[in-house]
Amino acid sequence: MKKVIFAVILFVCMTFSVSSQAEMLEIVKDGETLAPIVLFENAPPKTARAVRELAEYIEKTSGARPEVIEGVPDPIPETAIWVGYQPVMDDLFPDLVFDFEHHEEILIAANGSHLVIAGRDRWNPEHMTISIRRGEVHGVQMEYGTVNAVYTFLQDHLGVRWFWPGESGEDVLEKATIAFEPFEYRHHPQFRSRAGVFAIYTISRRLRGHEWARYQRLQLDSLSFQAGHPFSNWWERYHETHPEFFALQPDGSRGGGEKPYPGAHTVKMCKSNPDLWEQWLDNVEEALERTPNRLSFGANASDSWRSGYCICEDCLAWDHPEGEKFTYNWEGIGQKYVAMSDRQITFANTLARKLRERFPERDDLLVSAMAYGVSRTPPVEAVADDNVLVSGVWSFHKQPNEEHREWLVEWSKVTDQLAWRPNMSSRAGWHNNMPNISPRSVIEDMRFVADHGVIGVFIDQFYGGWAGQGPHCYMLAQMAWNPYADGEAILEDYYQRAFGPAAGPMRAYWEIIEQAADQIVFEGQAEREVWNEEFFENAYAAIDQATAEAEAEGTPAHVERIGFVRVGLEYLRLMQEMQPFIDRVRETDQDAEAMAAAQAQWDETWEKIRQMMREHPLSLAPFYVMPGSSRLQKYSPDQFD
Repeated sequence: MKKVIFAVILFVCMTFSVSSQAEMLEIVKDGETLAPIVLFENAPPKTARAVRELAEYIEKTSGARPEVIEGVPDPIPETAIWVGYQPVMDDLFPDLVFDFEHHEEILIAANGSHLVIAGRDRWNPEHMTISIRRGEVHGVQMEYGTVNAVYTFLQDHLGVRWFWPGESGEDVLEKATIAFEPFEYRHHPQFRSRAGVFAIYTISRRLRGHEWARYQRLQLDSLSFQAGHPFSNWWERYHETHPEFFALQPDGSRGGGEKPYPGAHTVKMCKSNPDLWEQWLDNVEEALERTPNRLSFGANASDSWRSGYCICEDCLAWDHPEGEKFTYNWEGIGQKYVAMSDRQITFANTLARKLRERFPERDDLLVSAMAYGVSRTPPVEAVADDNVLVSGVWSFHKQPNEEHREWLVEWSKVTDQLAWRPNMSSRAGWHNNMPNISPRSVIEDMRFVADHGVIGVFIDQFYGGWAGQGPHCYMLAQMAWNPYADGEAILEDYYQRAFGPAAGPMRAYWEIIEQAADQIVFEGQAEREVWNEEFFENAYAAIDQATAEAEAEGTPAHVERIGFVRVGLEYLRLMQEMQPFIDRVRETDQDAEAMAAAQAQWDETWEKIRQMMREHPLSLAPFYVMPGSSRLQKYSPDQFD
């Protein structure tokens, strides 16, 4: 009887194997390419670049580089990789629907003969080059569905990984045959605004992370919003010709008179002034002439969030008497007053309605309002119009701010257009490139904000300390693309793929780092108490074990990555070793001899850091880690409180 059962099982398995083999789509077999890449005609530049990268990674994986054909080939190949939609695909994929109804929707599917990688694309051929403050940007689209579909295919179906920027962060699975069973995959990202997850890579080319951000499907999103302070240059532009634009102060001046209060870039506006509304609209019109694809325009208050707000009768009438109380400052005056949330939303709604009146043909334009400082709490009565996007500075990520989390929940009840804009002001040396991770908080927080309708994420104050913060940042990128992905599986894959046979001790190393960071951030322990001799002993033991196991059983890439991560620990150790010298300087009130010794030690320390960065580029953020940087104030002898 057992032989009969075994025979039946064997027959079923063989039948399934033959059936599966018959259905398998092979695009490369034994190092020989079987399928060209077919790109739709006149594809925009970034799509064409993604296709070149697709061909490159297929070659890196299999050794075979497929031909790239533009337009519909004649005759149509028996097997092909179709990138972007072309009408002929309706016949080649009769079971698929190519109506991309959602923003940035992507589709990746295979049948027995063809593979399609496509997505929702939107662009205006006449407006693909725009001028911005830092120069011209070329190949601009409103939506990059096909591009992001290519990078999704490379990661999820070809198995490519980009753990951090640079060559050492890339991992490719080599295989001579690339084949797929029939499948269909669709996705559209809830977070339409993602480039700001690592905003530094969109504003500073010094950190060289743009390519990584593109591969992670962050850079080419479909919605940008004003996360900063758009009125910061209005004093310079208008205070002489339009003093009435600025906030009425208790002394009767507008904005503080010739000496703006609290400063030229932080002076507040008289938001109830109709002339200001018209000037704002004129500025929007000028901006649209330069960048017709732009969707959002800021109405956020200037920084220095407690100071200098307008006290004219019309502005005060927009405030709700039951709003939460904050302490405000004016020149020489400090007093309690209600939150500005109702005023902020009333102002944004006013501009939003005027925007539709001025541009009736552009129903996609948005006003960006920031819930920040005295407007972080939800409004009492005001409800945001449907063309107002509220970005909230609710800084609960890696910080013990449960109240901020509650504020986000309440704000989600007054607007359907919500973005999350936390400041990464975490302790435990986040700003200073120190080792500091909490990848599971990424999973939790990204899912939490998605559950409450957030459509955009902008994280301020990330500087690129990859050697000490790699798993955290990788998880941020992955969960920004899909906050409902299996975060634990992604994290496990990160350790296994990045460190191979050393995955176990490297996971242990990062858990030591995470535990230390949590003690500092959430338990309030002092850095020196946590980063003590026992901490370094345990951390070095884990990373030394990882190095030994990688050298014995792994590849040079695994060894190199562990060396890259070690830079973060070495950097932390060197900074901590500086503390006694800094203490000595302070204790002796900057005695010349002690100061000279401390400076010499600092110079020697910095040369060691430079050498590590030369050997492992991108391990630390060079622009934010340098002698004299204010970010290193408490670690450097030439910086004092």
